[in-house]
Amino acid sequence: MPAIPTGLQIIGAGFGRSGTTSLKSALGTLGYRRCYHMRVALTHYFHMKFWIRAKAGEDVDFRSVMGGYQATLDWPACDFYRELMAAFPDAKVLLNVRDPDQWYDSMVETIWAIQKVFPWWMPREVRKIHDDILWNSRFKGEFTNRAKAIAAYQAHLEEVRQAVPPERLLEYDVKEGWKPLCRFLGKPVPADVPFPRLNDRVFFKRVMLALRIVEWLVPAVVLAGLAWLVYTVM
Repeated sequence: MPAIPTGLQIIGAGFGRSGTTSLKSALGTLGYRRCYHMRVALTHYFHMKFWIRAKAGEDVDFRSVMGGYQATLDWPACDFYRELMAAFPDAKVLLNVRDPDQWYDSMVETIWAIQKVFPWWMPREVRKIHDDILWNSRFKGEFTNRAKAIAAYQAHLEEVRQAVPPERLLEYDVKEGWKPLCRFLGKPVPADVPFPRLNDRVFFKRVMLALRIVEWLVPAVVLAGLAWLVYTVM
């Protein structure tokens, strides 16, 4: 497969829970192996600070953070697709879409649910990313209102359709498979490689279980330590 040029080549403008896990795997198969995803943002402290500053309207250098990646998908990058288009004028824009009702149900079961089990010691930046860029931004603090959340989702799609030149944009559902994606990117369809059909809800459930266990385990360990200290002092 031909080498992928360095620098950001694909800007994912669609919201998370719209096939981004499958898309990330598909792009990797096509050679775009350095794909920026929400999991990258939440596991790099500097990156979390960067997106918080960007959302606050501060002057930030998108090329310094995103220049080492070949593609972006999911939040927080999708909320800054305009800025990324300006910073990387040759990059194409991929608007990943999904049935709105299915999208909302998936959001409720994963991203919305997981924040409820964030332990007290979770870095404040993790919560701030969720609050500033997800719940209090596009959804205006009303995500639990299904109709309003879906309306915000559809409004974002329409905004992208209007903002991105048609020749630079692909509106795409992962159900469509390889052909439209490869045609848009100028890549041959991978021979004998099925399009990835991944669902990471199991991953979210495992993370939520782990956080619940840790939430109970940490106080138990602290109490045990205090009990031991009192016992040894007496």
